[in-house]
Amino acid sequence: MDTTMGTTAEGSWRQGDRAKAAAQLMLGWVALLWVIEAADLATGHALDWYGIRPREADGLGGILTAPFLHFGFGHVAANSVPLLVFGFVAALSGIRRFLAVSALIILADGIGIWLISPPNTMTAGASGLVFGLFGYLVVRGFVERRALGIAVGVVIAAIWGGSFFLGILPTNTEVSWQGHLCGLAAGVVTALYFRRPAARPALG
Repeated sequence: MDTTMGTTAEGSWRQGDRAKAAAQLMLGWVALLWVIEAADLATGHALDWYGIRPREADGLGGILTAPFLHFGFGHVAANSVPLLVFGFVAALSGIRRFLAVSALIILADGIGIWLISPPNTMTAGASGLVFGLFGYLVVRGFVERRALGIAVGVVIAAIWGGSFFLGILPTNTEVSWQGHLCGLAAGVVTALYFRRPAARPALG
């Protein structure tokens, strides 16, 4: 009895500590986006130049910087809540895994934008990562065959699915639907790449 209770308490502590770390990470991440946008405003939007410029060699660097840049505070605000929510949920599985997932989504999304977006355009914003995390969370539970992950994916799809579907349609020329689509695809592929085997019942 004492051993079981101790194990449960340790597991609960680890879960609580992991949730705290995930919350701190995402609050810091979102706060950083606002600080960067404030710096962009103070410099006359000079930082916007570091977005992704399709099929320009010197625009490749924007693949790494564009997810942290935005075109105004309204743009940052639109991405802040979903990034905070999706990032927190994804980071509950482990900070290092979350960072690896995010890095792969950012890289794949950025390359996709650079390849297929219209010429003479500039793309920036965290929405590609947001769409990627959405796709990752919706698919992850199914590929890992975990009931909790499936439930989380269903809830996220039910709440945000409609707006995210509209976000990948080429109906608004001021919005990078290419970035949204590439981000979503990257998130799905990332869920498949980082899948974990379903937990097996312990014998005892």
